[in-house]
Amino acid sequence: MKPIYINSIGSVSAQKTYNNSEFLTDVVSYFDTEIRVIDPDYKQFIPPAAARRMAKGIKMSTVSSQIAMTEAGLENVDAIIVGTGLGCIGDSEKFVSAIIDNNEQFLTPTRFIQSSHNTVAGQIALGIGCKGHNFTFVHSSISFESALMDSKMMLENNEAENILVGGVDELVSHHIDTHKLIGHIKKEPVATKDLLQSGTKGMIMGEGASFFVLSNKKLPSCYAELVAISTYNTLSKESLMAKVKSFLEESKTLPETIDLVILGNNGDIEFDHYYDTLRNLFKDTPLAYYKHLCGEFDTASGFAFWLANKILKTQTVPEAVQLNQKSKPTTGTVLLYNQYRGENHSLTLLRRC
Repeated sequence: MKPIYINSIGSVSAQKTYNNSEFLTDVVSYFDTEIRVIDPDYKQFIPPAAARRMAKGIKMSTVSSQIAMTEAGLENVDAIIVGTGLGCIGDSEKFVSAIIDNNEQFLTPTRFIQSSHNTVAGQIALGIGCKGHNFTFVHSSISFESALMDSKMMLENNEAENILVGGVDELVSHHIDTHKLIGHIKKEPVATKDLLQSGTKGMIMGEGASFFVLSNKKLPSCYAELVAISTYNTLSKESLMAKVKSFLEESKTLPETIDLVILGNNGDIEFDHYYDTLRNLFKDTPLAYYKHLCGEFDTASGFAFWLANKILKTQTVPEAVQLNQKSKPTTGTVLLYNQYRGENHSLTLLRRC
């Protein structure tokens, strides 16, 4: 199989990640039950007239994709693949509300056009003039991983040379209220730096967009190599360790050779015990976490992917993400593990370029 390289990255999140020259040097802490992105200066990336008509998810994705494309030195790509849990749900909400408020009359099409899940991939393609493969995966909390898997297969089969891959989800009030009603969001505000010590049910909800240029050719801007990725819809805690070992064996990687494990702990005491299993397996390995920085959302693993790439390129594990006191002289191989409420488990293995 041909190696798959991550040649550039771009992210808009609840941290100052839109500047690739910095790496979590000024971590922003929150005390809330939901956290929103730190908006970049959209005028630098999108004409103001166009930005006013764009949903937030589209704006976040446009910026992060432009950052990734610029860093890779590309003006176009062969394919655009996006993962999203709920798409531009804000415009979906506004369109449905307009149907009710206007008695199904006098509706403008803009909200409807922008409310579909594939709007982000379509808008990016229109912006750069990409007429190639354009696909959106809506697979709940493995949407981003599904996009990665599709791009990996395309590159391995020489169906493309450069692919723009991303994950995006936005926060809207109705969605937050629904999750609060069913008990998926914490009832009381929590300091994000103390997220894992909260001892309560639910998570802190977030949003964000992360985009990457993947290629079967290594560019000077290369961050890492995507070695393997696998997803599992349902997985018991008892079978998790065996699955991880099997995943590593297929990649010809021993557990003790992993230099860093990035876990998706979100502070929910009902489901964080899955990560404890891996902490036992990698008890002598440096561990990291990230959802106290970006919040929990369907494509939060895109932020983890961004984090892993930055760590591999800079050879720095920021103190803000360290989960234990272990360290290694260099970080050559990183394993990512994520799950949401006991379902949609994912394993991703990255290696330094």
